[in-house]
Amino acid sequence: MIFSMMKTIAITIDERTLQRVDRLIANSGRQWKNRSQVIRQAVQEFVKQLERTEREEREREIFRKHRALLRRQAEALIKEQAKL
Repeated sequence: MIFSMMKTIAITIDERTLQRVDRLIANSGRQWKNRSQVIRQAVQEFVKQLERTEREEREREIFRKHRALLRRQAEALIKEQAKL
């Protein structure tokens, strides 16, 4: 992934997790060159997951809000198709 502008930040991470990250790097077959790449990818995937969850919840709320209307529309469509 190409980043147009990256910022340096400081994070605190426990030793066990850091060792696990280092082990991933060592066993990755050069997929990751350093800790920053692993952590950056993990954060990107986490943010994508949160955004997807938010979007799905908004969609569920729309369906809940319009349940009766959607049911009537579906029933009308089924009746119309049954005539064909």
